[in-house]
Amino acid sequence: MRCLQRISLNKDKFTPGERRIADYLLAHPERLKQCSSQGIAGQLNISQSSIVKFAKRLNFKGFTELKMALIEEWGQLNTQSNLISEHLHSSISINDSPAVIAEKLCLEKQQALRNSTDNLDMAQLEQTITVIKSARRIQITGIGGSALVGKDLAYKLMKIGYPVMSEMDSHVQITVAQSLGPGDVQIVISYSGSLKEILLAANVAKNNGATLIAVTSLQDSPLRSLADYTLDTLAEETRWRSSSISARTAQNTITDLLFVCLLQADNERSQQYISRSKEMIDQLK
Repeated sequence: MRCLQRISLNKDKFTPGERRIADYLLAHPERLKQCSSQGIAGQLNISQSSIVKFAKRLNFKGFTELKMALIEEWGQLNTQSNLISEHLHSSISINDSPAVIAEKLCLEKQQALRNSTDNLDMAQLEQTITVIKSARRIQITGIGGSALVGKDLAYKLMKIGYPVMSEMDSHVQITVAQSLGPGDVQIVISYSGSLKEILLAANVAKNNGATLIAVTSLQDSPLRSLADYTLDTLAEETRWRSSSISARTAQNTITDLLFVCLLQADNERSQQYISRSKEMIDQLK
């Protein structure tokens, strides 16, 4: 555990005098380089030996070792803070022009698209298409940005005649999942594959006999272990991520691929649905 954490987490266990020392050290990081145990003792009106005992309580040999550890940690925190303030998203910095931002964002999305298609297991994709084609009912689940991807896929599948249910509320998703059974399919979209709401809905559907298709990342996750079929999404999720842009791009790539393959698999029937929808919408003009 880092020194700052030890001081902050153990304040309730300190004596009143130790808490005064802790509060001083945490409140005045800028003074540490010039501080001495004697100087702090004078400011707090306590003995110099109390400062040394405090350092030893934190498993340091003396105040000088404690002081150096704190200076190093504060320096690291300031460096991280400066880096964060310069980054907006991924490789995009606060000083980039709109043209540079556009180029970097385009490259990020292209990379997610290319990685996901290049690494896709085509045998899994073909099996997934076969399962969806013969599904009695299809439920699509997701949380947050993944729910938006799921809703987009649902609209597309409805347009070509598939019986799709897609609710964005996690409680409703669980309720719908318990109505699924053999012959039904649940498509779960989750990059992490570890959200408890998603896993509960998936477990309910799977236990009732539904086939589970996961659109998720390559990392090991409870969802990946649970799924009958997995369609992998690859995205560079960096520490500077302000939004799941690349992950959502990868997910949209896979769901759009699913849609086009299903459109191709039964093109005549699908085109009839699309034409009828267009005719009805045209009546509104």
